[in-house]
Amino acid sequence: MVTTLTDEKRMAIAEKLADMKAIQNLSIANEEQFLRESRDGDISDRFRKMLEDDRKNLGILETVMVQYGIQSEPRQTVSEMVNKVQGLMRGSELSFYEKVAQHELLKHGQVMSGLLVHKAGQLVGADVEAAIAPLNTVNFENRAHQEQLKGILEVLGTRELIGRDPDQGVWGRVQDAVAALSGVFGSAVTQTSDKSDMNIQDVLRLDHNKANTLMTEILNSNDPKKIQEYFGQLYMDLNVHAEAEEQVVYPTVRSFYDDTQELYDEQARMKVLLNELKAMSPSASNFKDTIRQLMDIVGDHIRQEESTMFAAIRNNCSSDESEQLATRFKEAKRQLQSQMAV
Repeated sequence: MVTTLTDEKRMAIAEKLADMKAIQNLSIANEEQFLRESRDGDISDRFRKMLEDDRKNLGILETVMVQYGIQSEPRQTVSEMVNKVQGLMRGSELSFYEKVAQHELLKHGQVMSGLLVHKAGQLVGADVEAAIAPLNTVNFENRAHQEQLKGILEVLGTRELIGRDPDQGVWGRVQDAVAALSGVFGSAVTQTSDKSDMNIQDVLRLDHNKANTLMTEILNSNDPKKIQEYFGQLYMDLNVHAEAEEQVVYPTVRSFYDDTQELYDEQARMKVLLNELKAMSPSASNFKDTIRQLMDIVGDHIRQEESTMFAAIRNNCSSDESEQLATRFKEAKRQLQSQMAV
């Protein structure tokens, strides 16, 4: 019998992602504050672009957390630090230069957190790597922001010390540093600026790929503890995915997609098998045979959704409607994941 559904390593990564979200919100609040305080047009433009990036990256981070599949709260120490920094940013104890210097330290910490999550994900499982892949974009842009902030600090610091601007080469050096980072991080793929979210087809396809990855990992492993870890994640992911579809997606498509009931029926059979597997020992002789049965049911379900249902959505929903459906689906998943974590 599978005794636990959430592995400690996976829970630790979920907590780190929650920490990152708290810091991301703090970064947005800081940059909004800097725009109110800045009296320099060039520096304001740079903060405005950072703010635009950070608002977009908050959405990417939230998508990663839902795809990862385990919800958590930030650590108490992080929440306390956020409250303390917010007080300092609003107050008059620090100069503008000192506030921006604190912000640059936050960006450095955020970059390190993102890189650590990636390193940990590589060791925990292929499904984790797939779920957190969009963090590449967030990491790249936070690192690029660090270079921008160093240039801003050079200008602000020189003005505070001697009342004059530094030499004009500061922004050229910043641009060279950002260009060099592109080679280190590679091409970063993110949501385009004219989209409010991914469309529902993209989000569902990510879920499908992750489920297939988990089932493949189970079948390829001979370690009962690792199989239990993978199955715990698979159990939560498939149940949450099915429930969110039944709450949000299927009621929406039913008016223009005739085979919706078949999708409900397939998911009902899938849930029965998941509960049978939950009652088995991962080392039981028929455990992997039952996983193969589950894989067949899930495979048929995925093929139907990604062919006929996706086509029906493309033909009957505008881009905005498909993106809004994705947003609602992800929110339903987030709530269900939080309930399962209780």
